[in-house]
Parts: sequence; C-alpha cells; structure tokens
Amino acid sequence: MQINTSTPIYAVFGDPIAHSLSPLMHNSAFSAVEYNGVYLAFRVESAEIIVSSMKNLGLKGASITIPHKITVMDHLDHIDPMAEKIGAVNTIVNKDGVLTGYNTDGSGAVKALREKTKIEKKNIAIIGAGGAARAIGFETVSRRGRVTIFNRSATRGEKLALEIGADFYPLSDFSKKSHEILINTTPIGMAPNTEKMPINKNDLVKDMVVMDAVYNPLKTTLLQTAEVAGCTVISGVYMFIYQGVTQFELWTGKSAPVQVMSDVVIGALTK
Repeated sequence: MQINTSTPIYAVFGDPIAHSLSPLMHNSAFSAVEYNGVYLAFRVESAEIIVSSMKNLGLKGASITIPHKITVMDHLDHIDPMAEKIGAVNTIVNKDGVLTGYNTDGSGAVKALREKTKIEKKNIAIIGAGGAARAIGFETVSRRGRVTIFNRSATRGEKLALEIGADFYPLSDFSKKSHEILINTTPIGMAPNTEKMPINKNDLVKDMVVMDAVYNPLKTTLLQTAEVAGCTVISGVYMFIYQGVTQFELWTGKSAPVQVMSDVVIGALTK
C-alpha cells in the first residue's frame, strides 16, 4: 500500500487512546485486502471535535471509544436503530458528508458466541449492567436468547433488564439459577487484579459456554477455572476482533480478513 492523495483516512477517537490495538488491527486488515486506506488514533476531549474533524478533514469512518460513545450521538446526522436502542455508538460511517452512527460491540459478542454455540432459546446469564452488558443484552435478546441480568446494584440491573426485556436477579443469587451461556461484562479479573472472579468456581457447570469481555489477560481466571470445570470458553479478545470486523465491512464494503485481524491482535497481546 502506498499512501497518496486518494487514501481514505479512518481513525479511533478516545481519551485515553495510547493503549488501543485498533490501528494495528485495521491497518493490517487494509493491507491484507490491498485496500488503500490508513487508520490513525487521536486523543480528543469532546464529541464536537470528533464530528467537526471528520467532516472538515473528510475522514471516511471512525471508531469511538471511552468516554465519547454516548455524547457523540447528539452530533451525528443519523443513528442506526440498534445503536439507538443500545444508547451508544462505537462506529461512524461518513458517506458524502453524512455521518451515521452504529454500535458493533454487541454484534461482535454475538459473532464470537456463534462460533461456539447457538443463541436462540438458550438461557443466557449476563453479569453486569454497564455499556457492554447493554449492547450484548439487546443483541442476544433480538436473536431470541433468554437473557437474565445479574448485577450487584439492583437499581441499575433492574433498569437494564426492563429496557431489554430480560429478567433480573442480584448477583448473590447467581448459583440458584440455571444457565447455558455465561457472559461477564464487568472489569473483574482485568489486569492488574487478575486473580479475581465475578462468581464462585462452584457455579461453573460442565458444558456451560463462558465468555469474558475482559481480554487482558487473554485467558482470565474466570476462563481458566471454567475450562477446568469442563466449560467451553471464549476470550473477550474475539468480541473485540469481531466488532472490528463489522466496522471494517461497514467502511469498505469488503469482506474482512478475520484471520489476519485475529493473528495481529492476539500476537500483540501475547508479547
């Protein structure tokens, strides 16, 4: 690839942003399919700057990360219906100066899950009630999963469950319920506190599918313990990769080189 005056520019906007693996993933993908695009990272403090930069500089697309996923919505021309439901945007497409916002976080989790299991009519436990839980909750319910939200805060958990059409129970009641799929969306187990788990090891049942949205470390204590218990495990890195796959396809109209994207991200995390 040779960068020239015709090269489309893409970016990730957030604060902080130095840790982002998105430039590595997307630039590797552009190169693999010989797409003349370049992807950069920008630390910005406001959503207004994101939108004005995209329009004034003609950026073709962007990834949006913390803390701008919600505030950027007020400045876009259009918002995809699923992103509207979720209440957050992590992807923007610029088509002829018109900015449309999407959310690929939940669909990324669904794609990762579907590599290992069906979602339809499965009993799915989601731990947490934040942005990731919301995105995954809406996407799994829309695919006829039977979702239960478990959260320490009843107020937040009940609110999310009501909005997505799910059940709610306090996290302390987790062991009393039966689940075929477990998804942890909390930061419990993330580096540097890698020894922690959101549930007790006795709550992990053989043949359960367990996914952890945390991907640093690649295999959290929850996933290690689940594997020993005979569960099928899915690292949160695949949720990250597949949300990027959908972004790539929205921006370019091309099929994403999934294996290339997976190899470079996992390679970076294992160094």
